[in-house]
Amino acid sequence: MRVVMEAQRAFGQVPIEEIKFDPRSRDDIPVVLRGLRSIYKNAKTREKIFELLEAGVASGVSHKLGRPGMDLWRIFVLGVVKQALNCDYDRLTHMANYDKLLRQMLGHDGWREEGDPEYHVQTILDNVSLLSEELLGKINAVVVEHGHAKLTKKAR
Repeated sequence: MRVVMEAQRAFGQVPIEEIKFDPRSRDDIPVVLRGLRSIYKNAKTREKIFELLEAGVASGVSHKLGRPGMDLWRIFVLGVVKQALNCDYDRLTHMANYDKLLRQMLGHDGWREEGDPEYHVQTILDNVSLLSEELLGKINAVVVEHGHAKLTKKAR
């Protein structure tokens, strides 16, 4: 059973559109996460991506039976970060558990404390590997379209 994204925010959780980034940071992670935030804030782009994810990742899965899987937004975020950083699953797991900005983008309250969700390597591997090259190509086309639209608006 897959959920697109949890509708109810937890106490202390920062809405994705309000995540703060250091504008002087030269690291690649904030740049990737700012791009994800831009995609999240654009309802039309977000809907297209979720439709692709539902068709590609959650196809053939009953939404009424079975245990809940990782939601599609988290799979998407982790997949994008893995691709952008060209990192292995161990680094991705460490970042998902301990990087404040990434945890906020995943829908958590930031720093991990006792009782907060913890990601395991196998869970991330099983879920992120559901993003096939074909599916990533389709998502890439939507993201490029979104980027072109933003550039066109800035040029005006």
